[in-house]
Amino acid sequence: MPFTHAEMLKILAAFEKYADRAGVANAQRLKAFVLLLRYSGMRIGDTVRCGVTRITGNKVFLYTQKTGVPVHSVLPDFVVRELEAAPKSSEGHFFWTGKSKLHSAIGKWQRRLQTLFMLAEVQGGHAHRFRDTFAVELLLTGVPLERVSVLHGHQSVRITERHYSPWVRSRQEQLEADLQRAWEHDPVALIQTKGTPEVHGKNGRIN
Repeated sequence: MPFTHAEMLKILAAFEKYADRAGVANAQRLKAFVLLLRYSGMRIGDTVRCGVTRITGNKVFLYTQKTGVPVHSVLPDFVVRELEAAPKSSEGHFFWTGKSKLHSAIGKWQRRLQTLFMLAEVQGGHAHRFRDTFAVELLLTGVPLERVSVLHGHQSVRITERHYSPWVRSRQEQLEADLQRAWEHDPVALIQTKGTPEVHGKNGRIN
């Protein structure tokens, strides 16, 4: 399940408490980590091992498709600023020293996230929900399922549809509601609904 907007605001507000608990530098690093998870759609393992060279300007390299085409995600400017401001774990990585095993590093970040969710009083929080939030928000704003599938690196659109079918339906319902409102204000549709106006003269011929 994706995070709600209210849950995301609670998570962001909890960084002040996290700073009191773990220090400002660690809070800055964790905030950058959370924002990259949320706005790139990457899995936690890919985020932990994200090298500084994978981000150019406001774009983060995700992966290379089988066709050889690279896939990038565009990051909001405020996310890029947080990444630049946060202390890096090493010269080549934002969130990993590169010396420990990746599995161990992922475990440490998972524990940090759990502390943050506890401080934010968000139930059932885990890293993959940021990835779900990324996908669902795109779907609800009208991004085609096929493009969301590419950004998630799924081998098939069917995989994306299986994971997010409730929000695919929700998107369709939104589109239908938009069309219904549009037709209610369309002049031609209004005329047809209220009845065709008189178009004949007294002699019965069309004017």
